[in-house]
Amino acid sequence: MKKVAIIMGSDSDLPIVEKALEPLKEYGIPFEMHVYSAHRTPEQAREFGRNARRNGFGVMICAAGMAAHLAGAFAANTTLPVIGIPIKSTFDGLDALLATVQMPSGVPVATVAVNGAKNAAMLAIQILAVSDDALAEKLEQAKLDAAKAVLKKDKEIFEKYCG
Repeated sequence: MKKVAIIMGSDSDLPIVEKALEPLKEYGIPFEMHVYSAHRTPEQAREFGRNARRNGFGVMICAAGMAAHLAGAFAANTTLPVIGIPIKSTFDGLDALLATVQMPSGVPVATVAVNGAKNAAMLAIQILAVSDDALAEKLEQAKLDAAKAVLKKDKEIFEKYCG
């Protein structure tokens, strides 16, 4: 199975990024976490991105706040899908969101909500499931289970208030 790379621009992003770990572990997805800065360690970031496919990665998740150039820097140096997590810092994260989502043509970054680490992990899992039928089946079952839970709550509320 391909690995997921999780890259943070700073270790201060870790409390948000940790929320991506639960789904990856739940689905048995191997991952690596690193701290690379688009501005402070550009050579190391470039090298990691350029070699990610060769090193067994299938998708990359990049989390950064403020200028939030990390996901774009990685997207410029890999052909793997890159998912950006804008981290809330200044301007309620709007600066990071815009920096992450406003990429030039030909350098795409899939972007989740501000601090949306769990959805970033789920999107990474779905990307890997494109070529992994067993993983796709696990995702399908999870969606069915989630629907059952909602319908159970619907029934309970209906019976309590309307029945």
